[in-house]
Amino acid sequence: MKRLIFLLILPCLVVNANAQKYMTKNGFIGFYGHTPMEDIKADNNQVASVLDISTGELVFQVLIKSFHFDRALMEEHFNENYMESDKVPKSIFKGRITNLSSVDFKKIGSYDVTVEGDLTIHDVTNKITTKGSIEVISEGINANSKFNIVPEDYKINIPGLVRDKIAKSLEVTVTMKYSPLPSK
Repeated sequence: MKRLIFLLILPCLVVNANAQKYMTKNGFIGFYGHTPMEDIKADNNQVASVLDISTGELVFQVLIKSFHFDRALMEEHFNENYMESDKVPKSIFKGRITNLSSVDFKKIGSYDVTVEGDLTIHDVTNKITTKGSIEVISEGINANSKFNIVPEDYKINIPGLVRDKIAKSLEVTVTMKYSPLPSK
C-alpha cells in the first residue's frame, strides 16, 4: 500500500519540480493619463507573458491593436496617428527580477520585487526599472506593477493641437496571473 501511494504521489512531485516557467496569454496592461481637458484610459487583456522563476527572467508581448478605449474615435487615433499599429504592431518587454532571492516560490505569500529590463514601444527601446509585487498562490503566481512612461521617450509624436489634451506622462498598470507551463 505504501508503494502504491508513493507511485501516485511521485508524478506530482516531478511536475512540481519541473515547473520553472509560468505563462499567461490574457494578462492585463492598461494606461491612464489625466489632464484638465481630458482623461486618456486604455485597457488590454490579451497580453502574453512568460516568467522563469529559476532565473527571474520576464518577457511580455503586447499587441497594440488590443488596447481598447471608451471612445472608438480615441482608439482609432491611438492606432493610426500615434502608435502606427499597422507598421509597429506590438510592444515587448524583456527583463528580470533583480532581487529574485527575496522571493520564495515554494511558500504562499506576497513579495516585493524590483524589475529591470528593456521596454520597446513604437520600435524604440529604453531601459526601465520598476517596483512591483509577486504573489505566490496555490494555483500559480500573480504579478503586479505600476510605473510611468513618457510618450516622447518612445518617439510617439503628439501634434501641438492636441498636446494639452494628453498627459505628458502615462501611468501604466500591469497585472499578470501566471499558471505553470506543462512540463515536457
